[in-house]
Amino acid sequence: MRPEALNPLFAEVETLDGVGPKLKKPLERLGLSRVRDVLFHLPDRFVTRRPVASLDEAGEGENIVIALTATEHRASRNQRAPYRVFAQDEIGNVLALTFFGRASFTAKKQLPVGEKRWVAGKLERYGDMLQMVHPDHVMEQADASLVHLNEPVYPLAEGLTQPRMASLAAQALDRAQALPEWIEPGVIAREKWLPWREALVAAHKAEAPAARDRLAYDELFANALALMLVRADNRARRGQSLQGDGSLRDRLQLPFPLTGAQRRSIDEITGDMAQESPMLRLLQGDVGAGKTVVALEAMLVAVEAGAQAAMLAPTEILARQHYDTLRRMAAPTGVEIALLTGRDKGKARESTLLGLLDGSIDIVIGTHAIFQDTVGYRNLGLVVIDEQHRFGVNQRLMLTKKGRRTPHTLAMTATPIPRTLTLAQYGEMDVSRLDEMPPGRQPIDTVVVAQERMDEVVNGVARHLSAGQQAYWVCPMVRDSETADIAAAEARYAMLEQRFGDQVVLVHGQLKPEIKDAAMERFASGEAKLLVATTVIEVGVDVPAATLMVIEQAERFGLAQLHQLRGRVGRGSEKSVCLLLRGEALSETGKARLALMRETQDGFRIAEEDLELRGGGELLGTRQSGDTPFRLATLEQIQRMLQMAHDDARLLMERDGGLTGERGEAARLLLYLQERDWGVQLLRGG
Repeated sequence: MRPEALNPLFAEVETLDGVGPKLKKPLERLGLSRVRDVLFHLPDRFVTRRPVASLDEAGEGENIVIALTATEHRASRNQRAPYRVFAQDEIGNVLALTFFGRASFTAKKQLPVGEKRWVAGKLERYGDMLQMVHPDHVMEQADASLVHLNEPVYPLAEGLTQPRMASLAAQALDRAQALPEWIEPGVIAREKWLPWREALVAAHKAEAPAARDRLAYDELFANALALMLVRADNRARRGQSLQGDGSLRDRLQLPFPLTGAQRRSIDEITGDMAQESPMLRLLQGDVGAGKTVVALEAMLVAVEAGAQAAMLAPTEILARQHYDTLRRMAAPTGVEIALLTGRDKGKARESTLLGLLDGSIDIVIGTHAIFQDTVGYRNLGLVVIDEQHRFGVNQRLMLTKKGRRTPHTLAMTATPIPRTLTLAQYGEMDVSRLDEMPPGRQPIDTVVVAQERMDEVVNGVARHLSAGQQAYWVCPMVRDSETADIAAAEARYAMLEQRFGDQVVLVHGQLKPEIKDAAMERFASGEAKLLVATTVIEVGVDVPAATLMVIEQAERFGLAQLHQLRGRVGRGSEKSVCLLLRGEALSETGKARLALMRETQDGFRIAEEDLELRGGGELLGTRQSGDTPFRLATLEQIQRMLQMAHDDARLLMERDGGLTGERGEAARLLLYLQERDWGVQLLRGG
């Protein structure tokens, strides 16, 4: 149960004055559905305004407050042209107040001709005329709010204004009570931090780096504490010690010897599985580093020890692919492997369910269908989760409840995560890293080509296809809208289809699963030669004959994402090429990204450098590896304070009585406030 003191903050946003159905929509677009969300929606920056008596005192580009008298309203017949109100300052200088779209209706009311108004906004020049576009404020009297020299500028969505957002933030602050302190007193003293509520007020009212640090630290501390609780709870659970005799693993006939990194990871995993407390381990491996082999070895250990193993994949296509690969690899061992997806019906499904229940099926691979209530196991000993970030805590919890005792969990991800962020996102897990490539993998030639050479690129693709090879064509991220991405992909597909006919297939996130699967199947079987796709789908198919990857407007992608996409080729013995098509306007960051892609194929180095290039911006790219667990903490703050937060959480657990002492009670409030309450409830999972 959530502590009562926090209830006012978890009230719906409609309980704030002025929020009706109309305003609720833009607030929802910003992710602001409760009072708490508004409280943590901090300003992007602050505008400092200077009151001036005349325009002669102001500089272009400056934010000013000035008294003006409207002299003329001028509308254009062209609906798209701006609406202008001409006004004079007290000595006769003329300024154009410019409004676009619906704002013109407000302008007519707010600025009657011949009457004096106080106007605040940014002074700019348009041709030989001074103008102010969409003034921030127009008021009849120069009241205190207008001459506030420091005004917050909040991130907005269409339909929301700065004054309205500021009013909602003020109301949310009124509902926030002072809360007991959860941070270690020594840390508070050293950093000279304000108490929680005062820090919130300061962060909304002015540039206050120390206040923002404190709020970001709260988030990092709550996350560290929740992950520690999960880890402690996991260690206290009874699992089963699984020790294999090697009888099945000795029969494996792998095409090439294991790398040192694979052997090291297998040793770490088998060591964990031999313990009674359940394993919770993350296997990080670059695209093509051989995670599947490591997972198979772990699953065979479970089967040798008389238990079953389940492998969970995020999509049906990936589940089928894992099923085919693992069956082929495990053929000499004679273990029984089954596939279970949401599409299985009737007798086939019943026979799989029966096999899992009576133990005749050793390993099952599937989508989330494998942890539905109707699925029971004779003795589930190991759960392998592929692309770990796709599954929430609750889903993982359901799966770990399937065993008589808590099964061991091995999570895998092909997204190389910088060391800094591994602790933030997977702090409850032990980590194994596959940082070597198997022998025989050829490096991929990466070439950057200007978008205007499109005709040459299409001709190159034609030569490639006529030589019997296959290719991927990934369409650009158009803004951050999936529908626009799909439109871009459909347009490119139409163009390529004219040239290559039914050799081309299209795949994107909005297609029905059966249509998408059929297209993928045609490509995987070699019947189709060119796959056009958006990035929304994980192009997770393993097609060794695909040796060319074209990525349009590559500068729009995060490095980790480019690296993931490039890893879809280079899977066979043939030489592979990745063409990065770049647009005309290339930022310095864009240039640096594309240069790095040409220079290296080491995913871990790319992830670290990507972090440096992004600076304090988005954490891991919007679509790269699931959502970051943080709303307030910037990348710079994570790198600077994460270790400190972990040390503080450890102190609380080991010295200050955990969640039972005085500081522990306060920390319990924080876990609910930061929505890490699964930590309190000791749910298992990241």
